[in-house]
Amino acid sequence: MSNLRPQAVLFDLDGTLVDTAPDFVRVLNELRQQHGRPALSHEQIRPAVSAGARAMVNVGFPEYSLDSHEFLQLRQAFLDNYGQNVCQDSQLFTGLETLLAGLEAQGIPWGIVTNKPRIYSEALLSALSLAQRCAVLVCPDDVKNTKPDPEPMYLACQHLNIEPTQTVYVGDHLRDIQAGKNAQMTTIAVGFGYIVEGENIADWQADYCVDSVDELIRLFAL
Repeated sequence: MSNLRPQAVLFDLDGTLVDTAPDFVRVLNELRQQHGRPALSHEQIRPAVSAGARAMVNVGFPEYSLDSHEFLQLRQAFLDNYGQNVCQDSQLFTGLETLLAGLEAQGIPWGIVTNKPRIYSEALLSALSLAQRCAVLVCPDDVKNTKPDPEPMYLACQHLNIEPTQTVYVGDHLRDIQAGKNAQMTTIAVGFGYIVEGENIADWQADYCVDSVDELIRLFAL
């Protein structure tokens, strides 16, 4: 495996850089409790986290169609509750601090391109003391087209004044890899994120696939 020497590294947020699943599990189970339902296990909810609020609420309340009034109310309640405390239990995946510090030590800027709305992304990064270290944050609020469209990837590179071809994008979802490839970035699929059961990250055709943070660090030779 050759060592990567990019001019910038961009990460997806939920399931790639930060393990946010514990807070989403808490919020969804609180919502279920309010509706007289038993808690679901971490394992039942975790795979849906990278797919966003709609997917997680669908796991908790599968009987409602996604465009029904009841479902939309539940989704809004879920988001409201999450917004009140986005970082009670969320933290960087173990070992990723080493990677970020290593990139910083080499003068390689790192940033985030996420489909998570800015209001939650900024609150999360602030709570984790990452806001000042993150060189660029691109959220759905900033673009017309979200991942897998390359628009947010191009915007991040524009902010950094770095060519997409000199940039690495790291993600835990097919759309992350598609977005990176559409922008002609080098892509890395991570298997430690929120992967749906039965899904094989090798099928996404990323430039590199890693199953652990240690493998990711070795890829950059930090």
